Amino acid sequence: MGATQGKFFTEAFMGKGNKMKKLIQENEKWENEILSDELKKSGERKADFSTASGIPIKRLYSPIDMEGKGFDYLRDLNFPGSYPFTRGKTPTMYRSDFWIFGQYAGFGTAEEANKRYKYLMSKGSSGLSVALDLPTQVGLDSDHDLARGEVGKVGVAINSFKDIEDLFDGIPLNKPRQISTTANSMGPVWAAMLIALGKKQGVSPEKYNLRLQNDSLKEFIARGTYIFPPSPSLKFSCDVIEYFANNSPGWFPISISGYHIREAGATAVQEVAFTMANAIAYIEETLSRGLSFEKFGPQLSVFLSSGMDLFEEIAKFRAMRRVWSRIIKERFKIDDSKLLALNLICFTAGSTLTAQQPYNNLMRVTIEALASVLGGCQSLLPSSMDEALCTPTEKAVTLSLRTQQILAYETNIASTIDPLGGSYFVETLTFEIEESVLDYLDKIDEMGGAVRAIENGFFQKEISEASFRRYQKIETGEDVVVGANKFVHDEDTNIEIMKTDPESEIRQVEKVRRVRKERNNDRVEKALGELRKSADRNDNLVPPILEAVKSYATIGEICDVLRDVYGEHDQPSCY
Repeated sequence: MGATQGKFFTEAFMGKGNKMKKLIQENEKWENEILSDELKKSGERKADFSTASGIPIKRLYSPIDMEGKGFDYLRDLNFPGSYPFTRGKTPTMYRSDFWIFGQYAGFGTAEEANKRYKYLMSKGSSGLSVALDLPTQVGLDSDHDLARGEVGKVGVAINSFKDIEDLFDGIPLNKPRQISTTANSMGPVWAAMLIALGKKQGVSPEKYNLRLQNDSLKEFIARGTYIFPPSPSLKFSCDVIEYFANNSPGWFPISISGYHIREAGATAVQEVAFTMANAIAYIEETLSRGLSFEKFGPQLSVFLSSGMDLFEEIAKFRAMRRVWSRIIKERFKIDDSKLLALNLICFTAGSTLTAQQPYNNLMRVTIEALASVLGGCQSLLPSSMDEALCTPTEKAVTLSLRTQQILAYETNIASTIDPLGGSYFVETLTFEIEESVLDYLDKIDEMGGAVRAIENGFFQKEISEASFRRYQKIETGEDVVVGANKFVHDEDTNIEIMKTDPESEIRQVEKVRRVRKERNNDRVEKALGELRKSADRNDNLVPPILEAVKSYATIGEICDVLRDVYGEHDQPSCY
């Protein structure tokens, strides 16, 4: 589209003219003269309106708001599939294919989780997202003293390649549209296990779609399942990016995760800013290895939360794509627009779910899933309504899956792209979020980047303060949570609670000990020795970990070798 047409679109959208401005100014008298008095009398609504991030919300938005932002249609919106990708990653979006219907699942042993995955796929789930238990995530085997009582509790226990074989028994890796996981601090180990399984199943890498979370930096910021200090952790994550780029360029080596940052209490603005800061660190580290952005950039993805502030969340997703594409273009000097689009994965917020009146969570998940779709995600994983109480039951997880299926097939919202594009309110929010994110990134750059900001506690302090402000508003009733601090009443929820089989941990401990006894331990020792040499040389560690995995070395044994080389991180309790 030429400059003349672009000018036409901009001026038509802006509705410039003194008459328009005068009408808007006259209309705004309602805010000062009438509405304020009505608010004082009612006592039901607050007089201070703002988004969850604290962005003030006006009574009415008009073309004048866009004029104030210097809005230009082609520069700031353009068309779906075109820079800066505000309106969507591809030209056709959901008209050609729905987003991936993912469900986050996993508990107990690999055998138990396998049954849940087969159940989900029989109900129409097109993606599998594997939840790992906490010992697995921090590189401990199930029979470690520190793992006691946590085995299989918040995800499936994975100790060795034997568990991966059992986890996907009867599930060819090329059957789901995508396989993903929470593996972060030990992301390269999980990658090696899936590579080894593909080889064993005889499925070539181009036939299945693997997406790793593999974001170790956010563990220091928000989640706490770190193992090694920040710098070696950054290196470890980038080993997977480099390996995938050279060996399996169709896979997604990392999903830079704002989700857990948001769940820890960050605002939508902080979620985008801190995610982008981490992304810059991963990109810079990978570029320093001599890889071109063209070789790995298109396979990077971002994983965000979808909360209850509907319009702010939609604007956030749009701003995330715009910030991403502009920073990649300007900071890293990438001109090919095909390399600037962002893969966006959304997970509805677990932190908004309540144990009180849990059926209310069905509505919360629906609203958050709707925001994800209207915001243009490529993959969606809705929470289940009972997650504030337990690992989801089959009934709850089916309702969660049905939520996105109903959105896709019954509402018609996927028939047009970015249906809220051009909304004065949404476009203004998108600008506000983008501007605030860029301010944060300037501060982080001044500190020396994401790793330095982690080490000096900047991220953690910002999130802690935002979380305090948020929950203070809930405690005082300024922010309403239905069923928790307003419209509260005693009720018999009569909700089914899933309880993990208490024998699961015993079976898993016996299994890992049996694996150690029956494997070729000379082969294991040799593989672990080679891993140590590679770590000492600062080599890419995916190949030696792959050999260790194939020998049935356990995750704990592999991570123990690296603990000896890198040390363990000890997070300060305060800053």
